[in-house]
Amino acid sequence: MLRKATLADTRKIQKLVNAYASKGEMLSLSISEICERILEFIVWEEDGELLGCCAMHPSWEDLVELRSIAVAEHSSRHGIGKVMVEKVLEMSREIGAKKIFLLTYKADFFAKFGFEEVEKDTLPKKIWSDCLKCAKFPDCDETAMAMEL
Repeated sequence: MLRKATLADTRKIQKLVNAYASKGEMLSLSISEICERILEFIVWEEDGELLGCCAMHPSWEDLVELRSIAVAEHSSRHGIGKVMVEKVLEMSREIGAKKIFLLTYKADFFAKFGFEEVEKDTLPKKIWSDCLKCAKFPDCDETAMAMEL
């Protein structure tokens, strides 16, 4: 079931995201960061188990970032990621965003939704504040992608 995240989900979101972060596949999140952004998160839960999470982060007056998308490894390839991305696209349109972007290692997955690769320097400088805590900064090896809504 897809639903909005609650504060009770913070540790489960952290565990899911940080499992990928420990492999260098995404940025880690602290409990504090998740709590501060809990209203941005949606989660997929089945039988009391959190199997996926994703966040929509407004970055500018017409721009949002799709971030922190993670699906439990044992539940990947079951369509959970697809449903969450579609929901974030819907939510982005609802708040009036004109463009959505992301940084990813899974460009092929996001291309299926219409995201296209863009140069990182075309993205607002404001987004790089989160990158400062990445061990790979400033040599980011993620692919920047964006899409008009």
